Amino acid sequence: MRYNERELLSLSRQPAEKAAEILMRVPKKGSVLKKRLVKLVVNFLFYFRTDEAEPIGALLLEHCRITKEEENVFSISFIEEPERKYCFECDSEEQCQEWIEALKRASYEFMRRSLIFYRNEIQKMTGKDPLEQFGISEEARFQLASRKQ
Repeated sequence: MRYNERELLSLSRQPAEKAAEILMRVPKKGSVLKKRLVKLVVNFLFYFRTDEAEPIGALLLEHCRITKEEENVFSISFIEEPERKYCFECDSEEQCQEWIEALKRASYEFMRRSLIFYRNEIQKMTGKDPLEQFGISEEARFQLASRKQ
């Protein structure tokens, strides 16, 4: 994936939805657990050396699997490369569960499914499409798609 390094660095400096110093192991041969500052910003998980201001890496939380491994431990792997696992060890089981939930909610796909679910629920309750007021109802999208062809 291509990205603009300056924009990514700027994003890493934004307020985090969640941040903590936890143990992390990257999927390199011989890698060991190291204490890292881990920071969730939108759908990126940035990781830093604990004494540095710039991230040493970032994970885009799309098409990934967040898995509870063992007590206080979870992992992130990507659908395209399931054998490459980033492992995280938290201080407590509670902290581990909080991270898993936050990471699962961070993906665009989760937000999209939530939007569709709540849109349908509001439509059932009110009889109206809540997105219609913004001109992006099903009909509007269909008409826009037809004009572009």
